[in-house]
Amino acid sequence: MTVHSPSPAAKTPARPIRVLLADDHELVRDGIRARLLKVPELEVVGEATNGRDALNLARELRPDVLLMDVSMPVMNGLEAARQVRDTHPGIAVLILSVYDNPEYVRGVVQAGARGYILKDISAAEMITAITSVATGGYYFSSAVGPTLVGANTSAPVADPYGLTDRERQVLTAIAKGQPNKEVAKELGISVRTVESHRLNLREKVGNKNAAQLYKVAQELGLLD
Repeated sequence: MTVHSPSPAAKTPARPIRVLLADDHELVRDGIRARLLKVPELEVVGEATNGRDALNLARELRPDVLLMDVSMPVMNGLEAARQVRDTHPGIAVLILSVYDNPEYVRGVVQAGARGYILKDISAAEMITAITSVATGGYYFSSAVGPTLVGANTSAPVADPYGLTDRERQVLTAIAKGQPNKEVAKELGISVRTVESHRLNLREKVGNKNAAQLYKVAQELGLLD
C-alpha cells in the first residue's frame, strides 16, 4: 500500500483528477503509473495491492477515481467496489481487467462501478475512461460493449446508466433523429418536459454527442 506525495510539477489551471491505483501485479501498476504521469490533468495519489488496502486508501485519500483490478487477493475488486459505493459514492470506481466475460461485466455494473476497461487498451483510451467516470459519466471498452446487451437476447439488457423508462423513450427518439416537438406529441408530454428529459439523459450518460447516444441506444437494445 503506497501513498504518493503531490508532484512538485507546475500546477495546471484546473485541479488534476486524483487517481488511486489498485492491482496486485507490480509491473502492471508501474506501466499504468507511467502512462498517467505523462498527463498533467491526472495525479496518482496512491497504490494498493489488494482490495482491502484499496478500500482503506479510498477512505483515507478520497480520490476522484479508483482504478482497480477486478481480481485481487484478500478482497476482490467487485467487493471493494460495492463497499466504496455504499460508503463513498462520490468516488468513481473504474474496473480494470483482462476478462471480457459477460458475467464479470454485469457484476461490475451491479457493484456500482462506473466503467470496465480491458488491460490491453491504449493509453489514450484509458485516459478517456478515467476522465469520463471522474466527470460523472460511464465508460466501457468497445470490446465489452456487446456483453452489456447479453448473450441471451431474451434476457433484459443491463443498464449501467440508471435511466428511467421515460428517459429510455427519449433516448430512442434521439437516436432516431426525432425533433423535440415530434417526441412530445408521440409521448403525450410538453416540449419543455422533453427538453428536461434530454438534459437529464445527457448528464447520466456523460454528455455524449448524437452519434455516441445512438451507440448507447444500440447497446441498451432500444433500436430495432
